[in-house]
This record gives sequence, C-alpha cells and structure tokens, in this order.
Amino acid sequence: MSTVPITEGEIDFVVPAAGKPCKTWYKVVGDLKSRSRRPLVVLHGGPGSTHDYVAEIADVASLYSIPVILYDQLGNGRSTHLPEKNGDVEFWTVQLFIDELKNLLSFFEIQDDFALLGQSWGGMLAASFAVQQPKGLKKLVLADSPSSMPLWVEVANKLRKELPQEIQDALTKHEEAGTIHDKEYIDATLVFYSRHLCRISPMPQGLLTSFHYMDKDPTVYYTMNGPTEFHITGSLKNWSIIEDAHKIVVPTLLINGRYDEAQDEVLLPYFRAIPKVKWVQFAESSHVPHTEERERYMQVLESFLQDD
Repeated sequence: MSTVPITEGEIDFVVPAAGKPCKTWYKVVGDLKSRSRRPLVVLHGGPGSTHDYVAEIADVASLYSIPVILYDQLGNGRSTHLPEKNGDVEFWTVQLFIDELKNLLSFFEIQDDFALLGQSWGGMLAASFAVQQPKGLKKLVLADSPSSMPLWVEVANKLRKELPQEIQDALTKHEEAGTIHDKEYIDATLVFYSRHLCRISPMPQGLLTSFHYMDKDPTVYYTMNGPTEFHITGSLKNWSIIEDAHKIVVPTLLINGRYDEAQDEVLLPYFRAIPKVKWVQFAESSHVPHTEERERYMQVLESFLQDD
C-alpha cells in the first residue's frame, strides 16, 4: 500500500437546541484537493457508535486513491457529547444527523460531488438523506442496513430463537427485570454478537474501541435505539423508509453478510424499490464484512465507486 496523507480536525456545528457550542471530529484519509477520484464519506452505525470500527474502509484511499472522510457523529467518540440530552427524543433525531452531514459536506466543499457509504444505522441515515435527492450525491452504499426497524426486530427475534436456550432465558430474564447491566445479560448478548455482529475472535480492536466509547456515554444509543441490537426501545423503533425508498435515484450498492443481523429480509425492500441497485452478499461475514472479508470488500467497493 502506498502512503497517503491523514488529517484530523474538528468542524463547528451550530445546534441551537444543544445550548452549547458543538463540534464534529473528523479524519480524512487521502488527498481531497487532488480530485482525481470522487471522495467517499463514511457514516458509522449505532446510533451512538464511532468511526473506529469502520476505519478499515479507508483502505480504498491507499489502494485506489479514493479519499475517505470518516467522522464521529455528534454525541459520540471524539465529537461533542451531550449527556444532559439523554432520553430527549425531540433532540436526537434523524434530521439532526442529516444536518451534521450537510455541514460536513459544506466544510470540505464537496457538496456538489461525493459518494456516501452508510453502515448499519449509518445506512439508515444515508438513505434518509438520499431520498431528499441532494444534487451532489453520485453513488450510495447501504451496508448491513435495515429498511425498517420493525423488520429488523422481527429478524433479530428469529436469530435470537436460534441461540442456546439458556442464553435466550438469560436475555429474557434480565429484560423483564430491567437488569440489562447485569454481567449475565451482557455475556448472553455477546453470544449473539459473536454469531451475527462479528465472527472474528477475539473481537477486532476497532469494534472494541467503538464499544468502549458507547459504554462510556450511551446517551445516543439508549435514546434512539435501546439497550441492545435486538431489544429496541428507543425513538427509532418504528422507523421505516420503505415507502420513500423509490426516491433514491442514484446508483446504489447494497451489502450484507450471510450471517448478518441485517438478514436479506431487511434489505429486500431497498432492492425492490431503488431503480439503480446492485446487491452483494459476503458469504463468510456477519454484520461487519468490511472487517471480516476486508480484501474482497475493498475490491467490490472500488468497482462500484468507479467514476461514471
């Protein structure tokens, strides 16, 4: 791999309802000024995670000279935290994060020509942005991302029923008792994650770092999602973009893993509705094929992102 420049910094993000100055932390891998390849903006999942677990996607900068912008969304990681907004569903909205994305695009002056990759919740965010048909969005990647949270929960419950009975019982017991911070519940959750979040053992450092940040400040995750991937109690529990997905008019790549939490059922509405769409499934992966099948993932991604 060739050496590429890496730049880190912060962007002022004006959010009047926050009651204090806010900043978005970013990392640019590659040369945005060269414009030899269209820049790729990566939206991490969660909601409430960080860029760390999707950092491998920046491989395309060194391999194929595609500049990549990674960032930690507001409330997460190295960006401004607002724990005082915990539980405030009026503040933590999809539109807030769309506004943050628009602010970032404007800061880098790429709003007229860029590609967007959203992973998991990041894909929900990217799809919500794409249905607004922003003029500069040229290519879209929806990776391991649901078209509907009710569908996501339905699939997650099917996967949950395939767990050993004692694991299922532990999950149910603590959810009913409200003791989801108990070690037994956390350990049971990790069994699910080892099957459907990441099949690599031990868990890669990027995922561990993102989990660390989420544990340190779970404000966004708890408010919008809930305690786990399959126990959704937050403001996104009824989110769906199925009715609007046909408004995504740019070429779109769908990605998931064979063992993904995002099983085929949750991506299928995208495939049916988006006019220009391609779907690639990674046979040996679960929810993070960019880590689990890293080399092939970058090849697939670069092939799709080739300039028109």
